[in-house]
Amino acid sequence: MIEWLRVYGNRRVLMLLGLGFSSGLPLALTGSTLQAWMTVEKVDLRVIGIFSLVGLPYTLKVLWAPVMDRFTLPFLGRRRGWIGLAQVLLALGLVGLSFSSPASMPWLVAFLALTVAFLSASQDIVIDAYRADVLREGELGAGAATTVVGYRLALLVSGALALILSDHLSWSHVYILMAVLMGGGLFFTLGAPEPEEKVVAPRSLREAVWEPLVTYFHRSRAVEMLLFIMLYKLGDAIAGAMTTPFLLDMGFSRTDVGMANKALGLITTIVGTLAGGGIISKLGIHRSLWIFAFLQAGSNLTFTALAVAGTNYPIMVGAVAVENLCGGMGTAAFIAFMMSLCDKRFTATQYALLTSFMAVTRVVAGVPTGFMVNSLGWPMFYAVSVLGALPGILLLPRFAPWRSVPERKEPALQGTR
Repeated sequence: MIEWLRVYGNRRVLMLLGLGFSSGLPLALTGSTLQAWMTVEKVDLRVIGIFSLVGLPYTLKVLWAPVMDRFTLPFLGRRRGWIGLAQVLLALGLVGLSFSSPASMPWLVAFLALTVAFLSASQDIVIDAYRADVLREGELGAGAATTVVGYRLALLVSGALALILSDHLSWSHVYILMAVLMGGGLFFTLGAPEPEEKVVAPRSLREAVWEPLVTYFHRSRAVEMLLFIMLYKLGDAIAGAMTTPFLLDMGFSRTDVGMANKALGLITTIVGTLAGGGIISKLGIHRSLWIFAFLQAGSNLTFTALAVAGTNYPIMVGAVAVENLCGGMGTAAFIAFMMSLCDKRFTATQYALLTSFMAVTRVVAGVPTGFMVNSLGWPMFYAVSVLGALPGILLLPRFAPWRSVPERKEPALQGTR
């Protein structure tokens, strides 16, 4: 117990709880919560689907990550300076969103949401780098876990709590409250210590960009591997892109959606991730990828059952729980797989590259979903979404053969977003 308190109670680890919260807060506010606001204001489903493109900065952050590695702002140190600047600008961006209207000013909302997503992705880059710099070797696990806890709490606040508050407050007031919480993250940045070891920044942008990329792309089938990374969770991404509009359209209240889809969804995702980690330790990464791929695909059918049953709260709770549980398992295996591909000398940059390609699926897969729903209806849409899992499953024998059981490695938790 004393050892546990010593590790988790020290300033280096404790401040990461707040930084993790700051990292997770903007995601739902430009994603599912913004979708809910647009649905309530009767914005066309096709427009809501297209708004998935707002998440593009999360897929492209590897492009400007070297800039934040190369240059240091003249305040708060190499990492905290960038974090503090991002937090202030994010708070201002959320205030801007609070004064806009998705129904009457959709293009302004799109611009502001895209700006917030860019700033959020930039903050993620530097928080991940700061965590790696500041923690001692024996604190890496505790620091990663603390960050994830903060991140998940932020998703709960900006997702479930925001939806529940919107039943009692205007959307403008909800977003102003989120902006205040975002600005509050600056106190954790100011309280966070500087790394004990002084790291020499890359001497040039060329050095910051070139070496990690050359190392990765020199490996066999490197480009094909990126395609597999984009496709493995395609079916999961298609189904998840319309979950909030679907539940609201089925007649559930925003409080129902907040409590079940957001709160329960996050809890079951965490449970699924932990369970997936235990299974991976017994079966290995490759076999776990196979099992979880089929579980993810099958879980989409629970929403087909809900669409047929109608406004049935127990079925809705069960569908949300099963889908998030299976999705969490798949994510655990997939993160472990991607970490196994990284050269330890360049883990941060290479992992940013891989997770950027992974995020492409989440963003792009949502674009046609509104059109699909209008053409197929909800039951058939979720049935067809199962087919999205097939490309990844067909590539499994090439990149994760069942009989190949690689030596188990301890996957890092950074970048689980």
